Amino acid sequence: MNLLLDTHVALWAITDNPKLSQKARELILSPRSNVWISAANIWEIAIKHALGKGDMPISGQDAMRYFNEAGYRFLAIEAEHAIAVEDLPLHHHDPFDRILVAQALVEPMRLMTHDSLVAVYSDTIIKI
Repeated sequence: MNLLLDTHVALWAITDNPKLSQKARELILSPRSNVWISAANIWEIAIKHALGKGDMPISGQDAMRYFNEAGYRFLAIEAEHAIAVEDLPLHHHDPFDRILVAQALVEPMRLMTHDSLVAVYSDTIIKI
């Protein structure tokens, strides 16, 4: 399964945060899962870290290194992903979440999130 991680889920996974559910851990660690991180995840981390947001304790560069060490794959943002955002209903207004949803639907991948609004977009999204 191709599994695209929402930003907070990705951060919880690399830090072994107790907020990450057992189900999520099992899916991420499954040998049948290919875990993906989007350029949008790195972009969100870098912006929030630069702004000094308390919930973003690591830099984009450090996050990239940790994701590499975890063996996660990287997904670029393609024009098709950006275009797909246009057709999404306005359930969610966060541009990072919207591009992740679009990427998951276009590729296709299973997006893993903790955000209930993101989960509304498709039954292929895994809400943890």
